[in-house]
Amino acid sequence: MIIRKLKEVAKTSVDMDGVQGITKQLVIGSGDGVPNFSFRVFTLAPGGHSPHHRHDVEHVNYVISGTGALVDADGNLNPLEQGDFAFVAPQDVHQFRNTGDEPFVFICAVPRSYE
Repeated sequence: MIIRKLKEVAKTSVDMDGVQGITKQLVIGSGDGVPNFSFRVFTLAPGGHSPHHRHDVEHVNYVISGTGALVDADGNLNPLEQGDFAFVAPQDVHQFRNTGDEPFVFICAVPRSYE
């Protein structure tokens, strides 16, 4: 059993092409010996966004706080707010954006191999 407080998990900057204003916390991952999934928490500063990208794995997201959008392949902004879940299938083109004035914080669950 693992119990971890989010406020005690170190934040690291996400530095890659197409990223602006994002930190990541690896809350539960392969280093903990979990067999299937890793749970990451991303915080997007106001104006922050991930790259518009795709990858081979699915992920499930849950919004902890703030307001944002999940941008699809056509550039449509699908609003997200506290309490919303979003599923991104493998190969779905997507981008997360903070559309508000406060940090946009969400959990992203992915296969352990992708953390």
